[in-house]
Amino acid sequence: MVVHIVMFQFKEAHKKANMIQAKQMLENLMGAVPSLKSIDVGMNFSQEDRAMDLSIITSFANKEDLDAYAVHPEHLKVVDFIKTVVEYSKVVDYVRDE
Repeated sequence: MVVHIVMFQFKEAHKKANMIQAKQMLENLMGAVPSLKSIDVGMNFSQEDRAMDLSIITSFANKEDLDAYAVHPEHLKVVDFIKTVVEYSKVVDYVRDE
């Protein structure tokens, strides 16, 4: 199984509303993108300086399914929105033994 984790730092302008919209859009990918096995979307409550605003943890059967997700039209709609409201993001991809 492949795990794909992304953490986002949002711009200050309309931050809360944009986080809520991004969360909903990301959650809506479940069922819309066939290769997506699971998705967990969380909004941060930590006050630490190193904290990020929102994170996703997704899983896929294999790297090919992750690659298919990356170019899926529904995912690309979310990416287009997120690019306009996020300062930066961090990603981790790894294979988890089942």
